[in-house]
Parts: sequence; C-alpha cells; structure tokens
Amino acid sequence: METLLKTSELPHVIVNCVECFTSKILLEHILNQLNCHSSSKDECASYIACDSFNDFVHLFKKVIQDQGVDDQTVYIVLDKAEYLREMEANLLPAFLRLQELTNRNVTVIFLSQIVWEKFRPNTGCFEPFIMYFPDYSIGHLQKILSHDHPPEYSADFYAAYINILLGVFYTVCRDLKELRHLAALNFSKYCEPVVKGEANERDTRKLWRNIEPHLKKAMHTVYLREISSSQWEKLQQDDTEMGQLKGLSAHAHVELPYYSKFILIAAYLASYNPTRTDKRFFLKHHGKIKKASFMKKHEKTSNHLLGPKPFPLDRLLAILYSIVDSRVAPTANIFSQITSLVTLQLLTLVGHDDQLDGPKYKCTVSLDFVRAIARTVNFDIIKYLYDFL
Repeated sequence: METLLKTSELPHVIVNCVECFTSKILLEHILNQLNCHSSSKDECASYIACDSFNDFVHLFKKVIQDQGVDDQTVYIVLDKAEYLREMEANLLPAFLRLQELTNRNVTVIFLSQIVWEKFRPNTGCFEPFIMYFPDYSIGHLQKILSHDHPPEYSADFYAAYINILLGVFYTVCRDLKELRHLAALNFSKYCEPVVKGEANERDTRKLWRNIEPHLKKAMHTVYLREISSSQWEKLQQDDTEMGQLKGLSAHAHVELPYYSKFILIAAYLASYNPTRTDKRFFLKHHGKIKKASFMKKHEKTSNHLLGPKPFPLDRLLAILYSIVDSRVAPTANIFSQITSLVTLQLLTLVGHDDQLDGPKYKCTVSLDFVRAIARTVNFDIIKYLYDFL
C-alpha cells in the first residue's frame, strides 16, 4: 500500500493504530502528516493540536486547503485498524463517514488481519468496500525471498537455499516477515561447507545434510521468537540442543502473565505430588497424619522418575488458591490463561476419565523452568519445589 501510494504520488497519510493508542494522538498524527506532506521539516515546525473529532473535521479541511490538495483525493491509511475498537465508540463510524462530514474527496483505507464482521460498530455506519488478499503461494514466496540474496553468492545458490527453507517451513508458516527472518538467520549455516571448502555451490545434497538439523531446531522458534538472533547464532556455533540454553529451556524466555506463572507452578505441583499429600502441604490445619507410613510410601521411588501424572481442573485451582498471596476468584481470565498455557504447550490436555469428570491436564515443563518462574513471583514458593518434590 505504501509503495503504491508513493509511486502514484498521491497525497496520503499512513498511520499505525498500535502506535497511536488514543484518539487524540491518532487525529493529531494524521493532521500533522498532512501538514508536512509537501513541505520540508523546517517549514512544518508548527504542531497542530486536536482534541475532538469535531475539531479534526475543521482542521482537516484547513490543512488540505493550505497544502493545495483540496481538488485531489486524499488517502488516509489506518494500519491495524482493529485497534480502533478500543478507542471512543464514535471514532470508527466517523472515519467511515469522513467524506460526508468534510465534504471533500477523501478515502479512508482500513488495513487489518481481522474480518470486518469482528469489529463492525453496533451503531449505524457506512459499509466499506471489502477486499480480501490471500496468502502468498509458495511460488510467490520463492520469488520474493530470492531477491534478498547476498552479492557475494549467486542468485541460483540463494534460490536453492530458499527452496529448501520453504520446503521445511511453508506448511507451518506463511508469514513473509517471519520467513525472511528465518532465511537471514540460517543462511550462514547453509553456506558453511562452501566457506570451509568442503563443498561447492552445486553440492545440494551435502548442503542439505548440513542445514537440516539446524532448520529442525529453528522450527521451535517460529513466531514465538523465544531466543534472540545472537543467542541462536551461539547455539549453532556450540552445536547444542534447544533445551541446553544456559540453565533453562527455550520456553523460559517467554514472559508469562502474572497469574499464568502461579498456574504453571500449581500444575507442576499437581503433576508430581500425589493427591493424598495436598492436605498435608497446602492446608494450615490439616490434622494429624501418620508420619511413619507417609515417609515409607514416599521413599519408595521419586515422583520425577515416574513422570507427570494427569490431574483434574478443580485440583489445579485448589492448589492455585493456596499458593497465591492474594485472593483469586475463578474468573474467565483465569480459565483463558490456562487455555493459553495449553496453546504454548506448557500444559497438555489429556482428556476426561469419564463423563462426570472435568478436563485433565499434565505439566510438560522441567523443574528448572518452574524454579525460574517461581523466583520472578514469590521466593517463598520455591520451598514447595525443594521440600515437597
């Protein structure tokens, strides 16, 4: 869109609604971009302030007249347009009727990855002309990514690398930016045999054998970006596994919401502690328990050697409420965070035992990972992980 408008030399404004998180910032950003459209930075030093959409309409007409574009069509492009839903209720309908309100030739273009039905206003508004753009095909991606080849290597050599990369990632990732990032990140490993003189650019089989294990490792970082580019390069140089990143697994680099950390700790405790120990560990007044018989059973084998056990949702919530300092209500927010942990594969949904039981889960992370999470929320929780597991 940006290339099209610049090439056509049309008066336009492109605004990212993520950056302009309030209506005031958004409206002022549009006006000031238009005000500087045909001027140099020194000439547009005066900043235009705008407090309401009513002011915006009057200032918009004045700005396009001052810029001499009142006889042309002005284009306002709102990227990430779905964020307009979080602003004032009248903002989106007003942009849809902007041509009517200003009585000027103005076109507002909404760019979004969400369908229009998801953020259509409840109040009456004009329906926009909707254009759907499909994902790039594998052939389109091949052509686009091949343009990025380094000058020191031939275009055919880089095109062969892109073909291998798409063969691995195309089924799980169609995002051009993500694929471009992966291509740049792994290319040095692909041409390593050529640099060392062990192969030439046409030894496709040898180059594939060299890059294959590293592309499989990169499959774990698609979209999540769990490690930085420098960490990934160090990982390739050391030729280590993803889980051997300094003390923690790669998932430790994903920052979790506050209650998700407690949920994950509770899930780990539920997976590796027998149900009969909950009363002893998590209740203040649990009564007397025969210590000798408990220790005898406890010392038979380590729970970690047996692996994680499935646990029901109500047991997870009971442990959660006992380890969180403040009182937590079982709201939809808590349940959505549990679902997010399943999506991130930190918890596994193992189904139901019978029709009367609720869902059962397993915790899939390591003890080191849970200890690291515990240190970020409450140091006292670590005692559960050291003393009771």
